[in-house]
Amino acid sequence: MTVFRSNKFIYAQVINDLTGKTLAQASDVKITKGTKSYRAKEVGRMIAEVSLKEKIGKVVFDRNGFKYTGRIKLVADEARAGGLKF
Repeated sequence: MTVFRSNKFIYAQVINDLTGKTLAQASDVKITKGTKSYRAKEVGRMIAEVSLKEKIGKVVFDRNGFKYTGRIKLVADEARAGGLKF
């Protein structure tokens, strides 16, 4: 699972490294309410939900060079709470 954070949005993808295909994705582009922190939690919840629906339960977390604080940590925490194993 890889996470990318821009100044406005946050994106999460579950990618199969062997084939290079995206298996699941979530972002906060369409979420219009709440703070950036709230939207990051929603992205974590959504990526866990979509991944489990695709029968993906265990992932490796890639923070894309971002520090493991703030919104990146919120996405990871919510994905764990949603059932993903890191």
